[in-house]
Amino acid sequence: MSGCMELSRRRFLKVLAGTAGALVVGIGYADAAEVPVPPGMLGQDFGKLGAYVRIDRDGNVLIGARDPDTGTGTATALPRIIAEELDADWTRVTVVPLGLGVETKNGKPAWTYGHQRSGTGDSIPAAWADLRQAGALARWLITQAAARRLGIAADRLRCEDGMVIAPDGRRFPYGSLVEAAGKIDPPGAPLPLKAPQRYRLIGQNAGDVDARRIVTGQTGYAIDAHYPDALVAVLAQCPWPDGSLASIETALALAVKGVVKVVPLKPEAGVPPGQTAIAPAVAVLAENTWAALRGLDELKLAWKPGASAGEDSAKLEAQALALLDTDSAPTTRVRDDGDLKAANRKAARRVEATYVQPWLAHATPEPMNCLVRLDKDQATLVVPTQAPQQAWAVVQRLTGLAPDKIAIEVPRVGGGYGRRLDHDYVAEAVMLAKAVDKPVRLMWTREQGLAHDYYRSGTVHKLKAVIDRKRRVIAWDQRMASASALAGRGVAADRLWMSEVAADQIPAGLVPAYRSDWYGLASAMPRGPFRGEPHVANAFAVESFIDEIAHSLREDPLDTRLRLLGPPRQIPLAGGGTLDIGRLLNVLKLATDRIGWNNWLHTVNGLGVACWHVNGAYVAHAIEAQLKGEKLNILRVVCAVDVGRVINPLGLQGQVAGATLDALSNALNPAITFAGGQVQQQSLKDYPLASMAQLPRDVEVITVPNDGAPTGASFLAMPTAAPALANAVFRASAVRVRRLPLMKEMLRLL
Repeated sequence: MSGCMELSRRRFLKVLAGTAGALVVGIGYADAAEVPVPPGMLGQDFGKLGAYVRIDRDGNVLIGARDPDTGTGTATALPRIIAEELDADWTRVTVVPLGLGVETKNGKPAWTYGHQRSGTGDSIPAAWADLRQAGALARWLITQAAARRLGIAADRLRCEDGMVIAPDGRRFPYGSLVEAAGKIDPPGAPLPLKAPQRYRLIGQNAGDVDARRIVTGQTGYAIDAHYPDALVAVLAQCPWPDGSLASIETALALAVKGVVKVVPLKPEAGVPPGQTAIAPAVAVLAENTWAALRGLDELKLAWKPGASAGEDSAKLEAQALALLDTDSAPTTRVRDDGDLKAANRKAARRVEATYVQPWLAHATPEPMNCLVRLDKDQATLVVPTQAPQQAWAVVQRLTGLAPDKIAIEVPRVGGGYGRRLDHDYVAEAVMLAKAVDKPVRLMWTREQGLAHDYYRSGTVHKLKAVIDRKRRVIAWDQRMASASALAGRGVAADRLWMSEVAADQIPAGLVPAYRSDWYGLASAMPRGPFRGEPHVANAFAVESFIDEIAHSLREDPLDTRLRLLGPPRQIPLAGGGTLDIGRLLNVLKLATDRIGWNNWLHTVNGLGVACWHVNGAYVAHAIEAQLKGEKLNILRVVCAVDVGRVINPLGLQGQVAGATLDALSNALNPAITFAGGQVQQQSLKDYPLASMAQLPRDVEVITVPNDGAPTGASFLAMPTAAPALANAVFRASAVRVRRLPLMKEMLRLL
């Protein structure tokens, strides 16, 4: 059955045909001015329109991708959603990245393209809700033009691969119809959408639209952009985030040929983290990068520490451990189901475990950078951002320009991982452009990206489970201590837990008595969004603990999970929606069957499993690992996912495999530590990402066929990879320890 999408009353579909004869379709606002779009989309003859689709006379189709592509495949998946409804020939589609779409309405911003945010798992669900109408409208207009030319009813025509096909078999290329289509008034109501059984693109594999340019080095990233008259800016940053500049000597730096100016920077008072400079700094601005870096070397700086100078990561961890061992009240009681005391009275067995996880950095491949030009009444930026609208807010606050006078281009982004949801580097670039009254190209080094990051806080988890005589978990008490990523960001104190723990995470709703407490740690170290949070840290503790319970019961940990999850059913979630236990059980079964879980008891290697749910999507990892002495070999990795309807299976496989490897890397090697308030890791040598030799040769991805509405998958595989590996190592270690006494006994008998 075809579907129909209800547009907001303030939004409507627009169409324009210009002198060049192209057809342009987009979504705009009925009561707002219109916004410029890339010249490549509209050419010189079309003025301004919030465009998504352009069809030229030659039949070539340009489709705009509104969300930044940080490696999550949005530049491919979003246009394919439009192209499906358009019945376009994908081989003739060119994807155009749409910069920020913003209009001015009564002095305030109105977002032309709606959702423009990447890496947070909601690009596809948001697109599914509104982008199909843009393609449907373009197809409807083309079909109407063909019907009028033939003098027949439009419902007698069909579209396929950029052609309108008449009942007698005649074919009319879209390009031959665009001029007439542009003169037809669009309908006043949303159009019926294609029935799923007619899909030709959705659900079929498609390579990344940028793949060839990426592998041949032709892709332009923001760090490659420049203006001929722009000054290059590099920074020397205070080692303490709350420190200050004690003294500075600039004579030698200014004497370097090409150096133009030295400018101190400091975070703006009262502005939340991520919207201003991350730390006090001194910028050297020069005519080229070499001169700027040489000038930086010649600066004579002395920094004064702030209150954070006493911070030590080891002491903070010890504080968290001590806090969780007391009966002190939590900062927030996230959830409290049932009666823990009553459950304890029925205990046949109790299990306890503590898990400690380190602070982590984002380590983005593309360092922070921003190119900005400030004119009297216009700001133009090229920014690698995951959230153009949030970048706009920083620029608007610093310049006071009208909303539509701020243009932000977003090329392909060299990795986001949550780091580019903050825009301190944008603020720094704008501050410097104002200070020198010239365009500025701000360039961070990779070392600065590690030493001055919005980190993922280290976490400590203390879990207790009560098990009855029937081997059922009847009570679950979980405590977590961390420094909230939302602290200082204008979030109410009773909501700071939301970046750290999810109220509906497993096994909430599955255990009669369930309690989740969060203990907030005070820290001056910058924290911010991190890929997969709040699920990653919690899934590691929960899924590892389930294996501890299984070990105490001397049973297969898969059996423990199945008993905990129970039969297929729908469980209402506190945050809305439902947890579908049947779908979770299915991915768990698919992953364990493929890894050969029936050999769990007999293999000399370790098998580990973990499962989780995120925003209506379901994931399970099964991993086989081998221990040779102290060397860990990850032999096999299987990941099963259920994300509803899959737009691009090949893209989904890439996302799942990439997130799996990212999570495994974070689990194997790196950690951020600080002493005296200073981060100790200054390069990738100090913060080693996993090597190819440490990671599995392949990640086998199993995708569950599902006709439901699509869900996001950008970080879906992050939560379960690390605990599945930990459980595999735990099992391999147990096998080795168990076999050693047996071997000694055999030697004695011989």
